[in-house]
Amino acid sequence: MKKTLALAVAASSLVMLAGCVPNDGPLASKVVKAGADKTVTIAQTSIAFDVVQVDQRIANSVTALGQPSLEQTFGFGSAPGTPVIGVGDELSVLIFEAGPDGLFSTTERKSTNIPVVVQPNGYGQIPYAGAIKFAGKTLEGARQEVAQALKAKAVEPDVVVNISKNYSRMVSVQGAVNQPQMVVLGLSPQPLTNVVAAAGGPAKPPYDTYVTLTRGRKSSTVLFQSVIDDPKEDIMIQPRDKIFLTYDPQTFTALGNVYKSGKIPFETSTLTLVEAAALSGGARAELADPRGYFIFRYEYEVVYRQVVGEQRFRDLLQQGMSPDKEGRFPIVYRIDMTDPQSYLVTQSFPVRNKDVLYLARHPSTDFVKFVQIIRGPVAVAKDLQTIKNAE
Repeated sequence: MKKTLALAVAASSLVMLAGCVPNDGPLASKVVKAGADKTVTIAQTSIAFDVVQVDQRIANSVTALGQPSLEQTFGFGSAPGTPVIGVGDELSVLIFEAGPDGLFSTTERKSTNIPVVVQPNGYGQIPYAGAIKFAGKTLEGARQEVAQALKAKAVEPDVVVNISKNYSRMVSVQGAVNQPQMVVLGLSPQPLTNVVAAAGGPAKPPYDTYVTLTRGRKSSTVLFQSVIDDPKEDIMIQPRDKIFLTYDPQTFTALGNVYKSGKIPFETSTLTLVEAAALSGGARAELADPRGYFIFRYEYEVVYRQVVGEQRFRDLLQQGMSPDKEGRFPIVYRIDMTDPQSYLVTQSFPVRNKDVLYLARHPSTDFVKFVQIIRGPVAVAKDLQTIKNAE
């Protein structure tokens, strides 16, 4: 009877503990299978994605195409033709006359300064000349227009036109800058970094600050550090552009069999996979699967099409793959660290903001943990057997 009781206790313990074997995330084979099936259900929602084995071609494509670009969205730009007077500008119109007793001169002075505000219809009023069209004209063009209008009325008139306040060439710079304000572009073209500098510069480190440029119906967001590093991204700003800086520290999340899990800051503008692996403390050699290093990410469409091919991308769309609010699609990159080439690839494969790095456990670890757990119940059964024998 006691022997039967001992075996029953041991058996029931094994059954309960078998369900308690730790499950530290999915095995590499399960992640790959989910990609092959092209769908996985999370919180009752099906998500279609692909799992891509990373090689040097993939790494190069992700590096070259994986970041948004101001230059590609807007063009580098330059001065939009010759700067002209616009609606709302405040002008200083200085009129000289040769005679001492003219319309704009006396014996004491030879000129009169007339302030003009360009009205919504583009015109401004000049005494004796009437309504003059200023909007759309250069300073020289406006000067000639006023001089011509006064030619038959004033004594050998000469005119100088200057802009006192250039309200038509202003740019809004807001957000994480030291002095949010409306910045006047003036008459010469200004690159993005100069305009931000005029607003006091970014309030936080450039490698953790994003800049959003909105021009008409177009908008693009890039890391401000990338604008500093790449002259092609430091595009020319146009009047009425809107610039908004956002402080958003770059981080990635390390999960699985690494020594340091959780959210980890970049603290730099760019980060490669090998650097991210070092920041997460490296792999737990006794538990990790070297074939199961994964990077979970939402990737831009142009990159996705490049790395998986047009047909495969269309197949995923038919399977229900859908973009996030920024137009990016879910993808999982896989690195096989048993392949010597991977140690070169990881030096060039970029980690992006909000990536999830997951290092799968080795399949054998489940069995090892199970054996360690069942040693307890087996020991209990052995002790009960020993007691029975002693009786």
